[in-house]
Amino acid sequence: MTEKPEWIRLTGNGSDDCDDNDCPNVYRTERGTFIVQGAGFTQLKVPAGELAVEIPERTLREAFRALGW
Repeated sequence: MTEKPEWIRLTGNGSDDCDDNDCPNVYRTERGTFIVQGAGFTQLKVPAGELAVEIPERTLREAFRALGW
């Protein structure tokens, strides 16, 4: 995933056990929305044009801490 300049990466900036920047991440956009990067989750049928990703709880907690929540 290419990071856009207006996105704020909330996770994966520490010493996670990630290789080659391929770990689950949460980004916040300039519009206040979130983009989640993670492994595709195929056990849930979603509508055409949508995806489901699975990320660890620690990634969401890290994102919440980054936002001060």
